[in-house]
Amino acid sequence: MYKRLPELAASNPNARLLAVTIDGKPFAARDGDTVAATLLAAGLADCRTTPVSGSARGPFCMMGVCFDCLVVIDGRPNQQSCMIPAKDGMKIERQQGARVVSVAPKTAMPEATP
Repeated sequence: MYKRLPELAASNPNARLLAVTIDGKPFAARDGDTVAATLLAAGLADCRTTPVSGSARGPFCMMGVCFDCLVVIDGRPNQQSCMIPAKDGMKIERQQGARVVSVAPKTAMPEATP
């Protein structure tokens, strides 16, 4: 599993700890860590499941390219956990199945003018 490197922890021994919840359970995050790093440090390698097979997916690229680390943050789905810093009081949920996509209400097309 993933673990924090001792030299990283020693480089900032006074790092502020943040209180977050992951799937309703309390966890500590380090100030400056991303949500993905917080999940990995908590021993949770999977962020979401795929809509087709239900297989687990987790942070892969850690730089916002692969979209494998999507989670629900404070009720907002489809958030890239590798790009968002953890914040005190944040509610993180691992995303299950298909993404929820918001659809804007239909509006009438303006009439073409000759």
